[in-house]
Amino acid sequence: MKVELIGNLKTVMSNPHSHHGYFAWPTLAKLQDGRLAVGASGFRVEHVCPFGKSVISYSSDGGETYTLPAPVIDTPLDDRDAGICTFGEKGVIFTTFNNSAQMQRGYNKDNAYVQSYIDTITPEDEEKYLGALFRISNDCGLTFGEIYHSPITSPHGPIQLRDGTVMWAGTRFDDIFCGIEVRLLDTESGETELIGKITSSDKNVVLNEPHMVELPNGRLICHIRGENAELFDGGDEELFTVFQSVSDDGGRTWSEPVMLLDKTGGAPPHLLLLKSGLLLSTYGRRKQPYGIMAMISADGGETWQTDIPICENLATDDLGYPSTVELDDGILVTVFYASEGEDLPCNVLQQKWKNI
Repeated sequence: MKVELIGNLKTVMSNPHSHHGYFAWPTLAKLQDGRLAVGASGFRVEHVCPFGKSVISYSSDGGETYTLPAPVIDTPLDDRDAGICTFGEKGVIFTTFNNSAQMQRGYNKDNAYVQSYIDTITPEDEEKYLGALFRISNDCGLTFGEIYHSPITSPHGPIQLRDGTVMWAGTRFDDIFCGIEVRLLDTESGETELIGKITSSDKNVVLNEPHMVELPNGRLICHIRGENAELFDGGDEELFTVFQSVSDDGGRTWSEPVMLLDKTGGAPPHLLLLKSGLLLSTYGRRKQPYGIMAMISADGGETWQTDIPICENLATDDLGYPSTVELDDGILVTVFYASEGEDLPCNVLQQKWKNI
């Protein structure tokens, strides 16, 4: 497969005239009324800082123009990755997670501006808001209800299965080393039920940031970011890649995760089943040439053509988290985050393309 780019790279979210101009970790979704919605963490100072808000923008013209980003979840903490899942006729789930004040303080030891804000975060704030969070809309994303807590988090959120079930694969907020939990989400109560787990027999592999897709035969495929355990103890990043696990019993049992790329091939992944029957997974490559990549499977995930470039030669390795939707005319729209210059903040960007 080859990629034909359509139009130029487009900026979806930015704030160029402010110190709070960093946007990252987006998710693109097609809403039930045909609009596109992009969720992201924005109005930040840098990669880790307490000012992040989880925001949303909408497009009514297939990604040609977008509304200005508006907050959906804005706690006193660092609201990060924004996921979007549609369900039913008008339901939209918007997900995020945050970091503790202590963790943010450690990342910004020499920034008096950040430290002074962290001083205002109270223990009551953390008790109320710390964790993985989500809100639900029942009017196609026009308004959102109360904030719920979830035991798991993932960059792009849950998915809806063909039978209407909402299923969520994610990493436990309180234990990144425990593997991937697969849960059912009750959209009425906000409660989740654990039904399965994905674990690796290799204890040096840490699995996190998964995304799932359901095939027409009911098989579930989960792509997962894999890293080496030593990284979390200050070691080198020797593993940054995509693993695959599959389930044929509705998410209750899963195969041993298999590495699809080389050890530093890129991550995290986002899966999409195309109208043609092809399976698409997109991911960010954080080794030179920095870029946004795709892999395609024509046999339901049995084999993959990997390392197909969508956008290459980006400025820095602070990039990725691509997600893709297919428009009615078959055009693919991929949204991701990156910096367009070494001294510029990261923004949410978009590239349209088609496979030829």
